This record gives sequence, structure tokens and C-alpha cells, in this order.
Amino acid sequence: MAISRRDRLRAFGLRHLRYVIAAADHGSFRKAAIAIGVQESAISRRIRDLEDEIGAALFVRSSNGVRLTHAGQLFIARARRALNQINYAAIDAASSGRGETGRVRIGIFTSLATGFLTQLFHAFVDNNGDVRPEFVEGGPAAHIAAIQHHQLDVAFLTGRPTAEGCDIVHLWNERVLVAIPEKHEYAAQTEVTWDDLRDRRFIVSENDPGPEIHDYLVKHLSDLGHHPSVERHAVGRDNLLNLVAMGQGLTLQSEATIGSQFPGVIYRPLAGAVLPFSAIWLPKNDNPALRRLLSLARDMSRKSNAIMAPGLISK
Repeated sequence: MAISRRDRLRAFGLRHLRYVIAAADHGSFRKAAIAIGVQESAISRRIRDLEDEIGAALFVRSSNGVRLTHAGQLFIARARRALNQINYAAIDAASSGRGETGRVRIGIFTSLATGFLTQLFHAFVDNNGDVRPEFVEGGPAAHIAAIQHHQLDVAFLTGRPTAEGCDIVHLWNERVLVAIPEKHEYAAQTEVTWDDLRDRRFIVSENDPGPEIHDYLVKHLSDLGHHPSVERHAVGRDNLLNLVAMGQGLTLQSEATIGSQFPGVIYRPLAGAVLPFSAIWLPKNDNPALRRLLSLARDMSRKSNAIMAPGLISK
């Protein structure tokens, strides 16, 4: 009896998913193999087998490495979610076996290098040793959907998003900064204005928060009567900033992300641009750890006297 394509695809296991994700994250089969601890040929062969069964190329190969095709981007988004759910299942079982009392699943959209979130999570861990925080990076749409489907307890997002059935509270603000090469003509300025950016070329990542930065630039520069040049690149933050250092374009960053400095890149505040951050969760979520985290976040927000300001989404 002939085996259907669906049945054959079910035979591809977690190893294939991990190989695809590693190759996408590292931009190279060789680097992915080193990170995982297998032969490069094993990764290349299994990804090729998977592509043959799917009937679509997941990567564009070149002498400089690999990058995801459109089909690959669609595939990896679901692959990451699948692996996350499997990891959660394993963690839940292990926690139960160890007798741990709780966990809180947290969606983040910004760097944990510095700022309000860093202080919040340090304080929470210090005072709640019986609770394990789990972090998931992603964009607003994915986090809100995960909240609504009980896959996350809380998410910290830019602006003041709204979602059916969810509660939201504004907690803190961050300045918007322009990332420029260290020898750029604006390096001598203490801040940069929108007029300064009118005719500049910008680069953003195809991944979050790139699309939101793109929309932010288009809105504000269009208000000045100028359609901005914004190029999207299939790279992560480090490689994007490397392109900035090479003079390939400017980009925007939130204040917390610059805790990790990048060679050849400096940051200048964008005059008048302030980005609010909010927490969003389901009010019927009765996780005690979530309630403790929200209570601490509100208390820290009050003490820091966060200034309400227009932000990246709502402005």
C-alpha cells in the first residue's frame, strides 16, 4: 500500500525541526552543526530530505551561508511554536516530578539587557524563589494570540495594544534611539530630529520588531511629506547593527536594547520620541505567580513615576 505524503512527513521528527531552526538562526549549515555538535553533512542531508518531501526549498544556499526562502519563513514560524509546546510539556512534567510550586510564562518584545524589565525580573526572582520564570521572544500579534490561548501568562509589549478578553496596564517608557555608524555626521549631535532623518536610508529586520519599526518610520516621515527608504534584511539584531556599522543604513532601537554595545555603532536619542511599554494578560488567569508578578510590576511602576507618553504603536 502506498504511503501518503502526509504520512511520510510525520516520519520527520524533532531532529529535522531543530536542524532547520539552527540553520536559520546561524545563517550557515556549518555554524549550526558546530552549535548542535553534529557533522555539517548531517544537517545538510536531513534538511534536503525534508525539502524534498515538502516540495519546496526552505533555504537559499550561497558561498556566504544560507537564508530562508519565503516558504522557509512560513515553515520555521510553525516549527518554533511546535518545539516551544514540546518544551513546555517536558518542563511541566519535570517540574511536577521535582515538586516545584509554580512557573510564569512571559512574552517579551525587547531586550533584557537593561531597564525596567531587568529590574522587575531580578526583584521577582529574588522574592519568589519557588517560581520559575520562562521567557518567550516574539512580536505583539504572536504574544497576544498566545495569551488568548493560555500559552503565555503575560506579555510585555510596546504601545497600548488592545485584545479581546485581555487586561492591559501601562508600566514604563523608554526613549527611541537612532543607531548610526560611529563616524557618522550626526555623531557630534546630542540628539537627532525627524527633519535630520528625512532623506536617510533605513534598514530593519524582517523579523520582529522590524515590521513595527518599518511602520513607525513610514508614518512619521510621511507626516513630513517624505516617503522613506526602508530596506528589510533577513538578519537578526547583531547582523543588522553590523550593517549599520558598515554604513548601509540607519535603524531605530529602544533604550533598553543598547545595554549591549556593538562595535562601530553609536546611539543618539530621537528628539521627542518616547515609547510606552505595557503588560497584557487574561483577567481570568488564576496563576498565583502571575498575580505576584503583576503586583510587583505595578508597585515598581508607581515608584518610578513613569511618564505617560505617546509611543511606537499608538502615536
